[in-house]
Amino acid sequence: MSFVPVPATAAWHHRGARSGFEVVYFGARGDGCHIEGWTTAVEDGATWAVEYVIEVDAAWATRSARIRGRSAGGLCSTLLEADSAGHWLVDSEPAPHLDGCLDVDLEASAMTNALPVRRLALPVATAAAAPAAYVRAIGLAVERLEQTYARATGETTGQHYDYTAPAFDFRCRLVYDQSGLVLDYPGIAVRAG
Repeated sequence: MSFVPVPATAAWHHRGARSGFEVVYFGARGDGCHIEGWTTAVEDGATWAVEYVIEVDAAWATRSARIRGRSAGGLCSTLLEADSAGHWLVDSEPAPHLDGCLDVDLEASAMTNALPVRRLALPVATAAAAPAAYVRAIGLAVERLEQTYARATGETTGQHYDYTAPAFDFRCRLVYDQSGLVLDYPGIAVRAG
């Protein structure tokens, strides 16, 4: 499984669970990718805005994520750093609860679902666990999120993955483009550009 290069920019409308918009810019950084994004939304009557800069290596494993957030509770920021063995620092402190995670997953972002899909490059009819360092939109708390991606058979357009996140009792079928960016995340977001 190989992907075409990501575009210079992409955007998503948040819909369903929240209303908002996300814009992302991609750039080459050595043999990896530099990703800058901004997302704003209203969810359950609360507003929030999140800005992020994520660095991934050549295999699309997360190496760092610098995140800033704003909500009614005020401004906050966090820095996540990962080594190639799945060990993490959160704000320069060891985070052993994240051991084995290779991806960051931002609650605020549809784009971050591209990270495990591109990194795993699953053949059709295969599945893999992809635990992630999960960052909440309000307050930027960092948790471990167990999740699984299974590449579906019978694809006619795009690439389809059955996604599960047991902690949220959530499952859906995600549709991706040929660059590995999500086109349709049911109940969460749809690609706008």
